[in-house]
Amino acid sequence: MNTMETELKRLIIDTLALEDVDVADIDSDAALFDGGLGLDSIDALELGVAIRKRYGVKIDAEQHDVAAIFASVASLARFLATAGSAV
Repeated sequence: MNTMETELKRLIIDTLALEDVDVADIDSDAALFDGGLGLDSIDALELGVAIRKRYGVKIDAEQHDVAAIFASVASLARFLATAGSAV
């Protein structure tokens, strides 16, 4: 597991107050929505705000395939690695 994925897992847990979830419980390739962690649209909004605050990256639905970005921790990490270099 890479550092960015670990950071994102911690951010997800802290932002969404997932009390019974530990970093090790989250599979980097597992779905964040529709199964997996079972996050919902409100969680996505909260997570988007947290990502913007932490990494300075705005995930805009008009410019990005949000479903693909938020598909898993791994896909989110890949997006941030790319977006971070463009910021």
